Amino acid sequence: MNDFHERLTKILLDKNNQLSYNQARTWIELLWEDFETTFAKAGQQYMGSEMTERIVRQWIENYGDKLHDFIATNPKYEKYFQLNNNVH
Repeated sequence: MNDFHERLTKILLDKNNQLSYNQARTWIELLWEDFETTFAKAGQQYMGSEMTERIVRQWIENYGDKLHDFIATNPKYEKYFQLNNNVH
């Protein structure tokens, strides 16, 4: 799974230069976990890491360039990024 996260982190950093490596990695881990948790809660059969990677990659393509703005409107996620705000 670490390879998936690393690959997706690099894609996100290419899409959004406002994020540090640590922030991008945190976003990938949050998006990954969110998709797998939501899928499981819906009672869906686990489709594997490849499926999760495809979904997270699609989210990055659609929203990756705006993720740095997301925290300002969603303080629920701020705690995940407080330590990383000044790291680039």
